[in-house]
Amino acid sequence: MGKMTLERIAELAGVSRSTASRVINDQDGVRPEIRRRVLDVIDVTGYVPHAAARSLAGQRSRILGLAIRATTEQVFSDPYFAGLAQGVSQACNDDDQTLSLFLLQSAAGREQLPARVLRSKLVDGLIVTATLMDDPLLWQLTESGIPLVVVGEVSDPGISSVDADNRGGARLAAEHLLAIGRRRIATVTGPMRSGAAATRRVAFERALAAAGHPLDPQLVVESDFTEEGAYTATQRLLPLEPDAIFAFSDRMAVGVVRALQVAGRSVPGDVAVVGFDDLPPARASTPPLTTIRQEVEQTGAHAVRLLLERIQAPDAPARRIELPTRLVVRASTSVSDLVGTDS
Repeated sequence: MGKMTLERIAELAGVSRSTASRVINDQDGVRPEIRRRVLDVIDVTGYVPHAAARSLAGQRSRILGLAIRATTEQVFSDPYFAGLAQGVSQACNDDDQTLSLFLLQSAAGREQLPARVLRSKLVDGLIVTATLMDDPLLWQLTESGIPLVVVGEVSDPGISSVDADNRGGARLAAEHLLAIGRRRIATVTGPMRSGAAATRRVAFERALAAAGHPLDPQLVVESDFTEEGAYTATQRLLPLEPDAIFAFSDRMAVGVVRALQVAGRSVPGDVAVVGFDDLPPARASTPPLTTIRQEVEQTGAHAVRLLLERIQAPDAPARRIELPTRLVVRASTSVSDLVGTDS
């Protein structure tokens, strides 16, 4: 269809350029049927007006958007998203900003987000989380010019981002399992299209290799950050007799423990388990989970501050913030005498 311009939108809708501009900028003086016709063309073409053209300089809504690539069920059942949203919400309240939540449940929803946000002048900027490395959404948002911050790993150095120290956390998990004498170490990863999952896997492998115990490729199973996905992945690992499993989230670790217990394996007697997050499921699990703690609420708060910086100085260099992680030892690895133990 070629690159969409305001002139092309006007032509397809059969209106003048000025009429199309009034519709895009939500101005009065356009008959409802004409407005609907222009909006229909915008929806079909996916046209996204540049952020600089959508309002007068300095005009702001004081509304920040949080866009999460997940279903409604995932958002309200996964404590990671709850903690992140809490941190974002509190930081917005502290700065007298209003928070608007976007759930990107489908490919269509992701494709429509830039046009929806910019056309409506709904938000001053967006925090986007749970993106994949090849997700075109980030490119579309960057091209649109809207201030943007990503929660997670991002390959584009021109995009500001904030996340936990995934490399350091994965290294801590590997070093801990080796320190308690485990050698046949397996891992249930998140999807490798996720930047955080890919970073954790590489760091975990390197830490084991550096200690002289390279990770057996057969003991690596990719999953999807869900409890059920990790349960199924662990069933695939059982015939290979691992003596330890590192799961890339606490929800996944709960699924790992459940699969081991159903199969008659004791945790940690037969298999030690380490998670990642240190959210409520880690402490409520039976046995309580050893895990890598990341400060999820602080991540959300830092994302808001970083986004406000981008809004105020859109031409400033992008920044990345990595928050430290730490090992929290509980009963799933049955070590009570190492530094860092936390009940």
